[in-house]
Amino acid sequence: ASTAGVPPLPASPPPTIVAPVPHTSLIYRTAVAAAIPLVPHVLRSDRDQRAHAARLAAPAAMATWAAAHRVPGRKLAWFHASSVGEGLQARAVMRAFRTAHPDVQLVYTHFSPSAGALAHAMPTDFSSYLPYDRVADVTAALGALAPDLLIFTKLDLWPEFATRAAARGTAVAMIAATVLADSGRLRWPARALLAPGYQVLSAAGAVSTDDAARLNKLGVPRDRITVTGDPRIDSALDVADAIEKADPLTTLADPAVTLVAGSTWPADDAVLLAAFAATRKSRPDARLIVVPHEPTPAHLASFDATAMRTSLPRAVRLSALSPGDAAPFIVADRIGVLARLYANGGIAYVGGGWGNAGVHSVLEPAALARPVIVGPHDRGSGDVDMLRGVGALVHLPRDGAGSALARRWLHWLNDVRDCERCGAAGRAVMEGQRGAAERSMNALEDAVDWAR
Repeated sequence: ASTAGVPPLPASPPPTIVAPVPHTSLIYRTAVAAAIPLVPHVLRSDRDQRAHAARLAAPAAMATWAAAHRVPGRKLAWFHASSVGEGLQARAVMRAFRTAHPDVQLVYTHFSPSAGALAHAMPTDFSSYLPYDRVADVTAALGALAPDLLIFTKLDLWPEFATRAAARGTAVAMIAATVLADSGRLRWPARALLAPGYQVLSAAGAVSTDDAARLNKLGVPRDRITVTGDPRIDSALDVADAIEKADPLTTLADPAVTLVAGSTWPADDAVLLAAFAATRKSRPDARLIVVPHEPTPAHLASFDATAMRTSLPRAVRLSALSPGDAAPFIVADRIGVLARLYANGGIAYVGGGWGNAGVHSVLEPAALARPVIVGPHDRGSGDVDMLRGVGALVHLPRDGAGSALARRWLHWLNDVRDCERCGAAGRAVMEGQRGAAERSMNALEDAVDWAR
């Protein structure tokens, strides 16, 4: 047939090339599968053993909840935060998210047993341990919950979860992203093994510009990274403002003469107790409340032995404290009480500064307008730098730390005005950083189309 006068067909558009979703390596999958059966043999406490069992049971628990409560047609956002600190960051964003999307179902998971109590206080529809990053467990968990958005907090990104979620069409994001300059994730082979998980992130809210640059090194595309600040600042301020003045745990002692040491380890105890013994020689009215990071029987026994060597009286256990008891020396023997106990002291010490892990959160006492003292090793913590920059935080030296701590305690005990000025400066600089939770939530909005 003649084609005269027939206009030519338009040229076919070039085919759309969809890049395949990155996946984890065989080496990573094999290593994880081989390591999980060994976990029970290296765990020391019953609590850790129970946490291991809960991680193994998590996919089934998720399936049970989903069968009874997963609402067809409703979106689901799954927040994961490994431990208490990350959980507080996530909680601030979850609250903003719940306000913006009241119809979206929310799930929260954690990895550390220390976050178990916090999990029950999360504004979620369901919470549990995170399953291990093993193919079968990940597949079962994602299949049960069918999330529309999966959010990792701080740096606790699990590549099998991230890549398999992305392959399902789930948007994957990160909030409060923090990458320390000496993070092992930046070095080989961790960087190569974890890279696929970072590459699939649709959005990442970084705490600072330095964190954003290191996220990019880990594999997150630069155009998907936003500097949002740290939502834990919002959380810490909210917690401080919500503390009930009549709560018995906030009125154990007179802040004018009370020192509170939180999240301590045995290495902190040696410095703290020597300093407290020296402080009491000049200020016999001084009181000390110590809150171990892990108040296990072993840690408490070690604590008692250290106190005995420094000629201090045996510390009264918090659980044994009677109402109105003016005990000069108290040690907490349970978790979940630190923020309220910080309210008892006019001066705070935060543990973790004597090892390689880094200082624990300094924000909770600072939000209560308490000046903060830490050990020498903070691993470049941005929170420490922020508070130190306004005179609200002091580092102890590596040598002579006990004497230095006693001098600092005595200075602030005797100069109440300076103590209050330094504490107020910390609270003020945190107030200036408010809003990170809202900015993080806005970053998540860019990660998923809620209208689809």
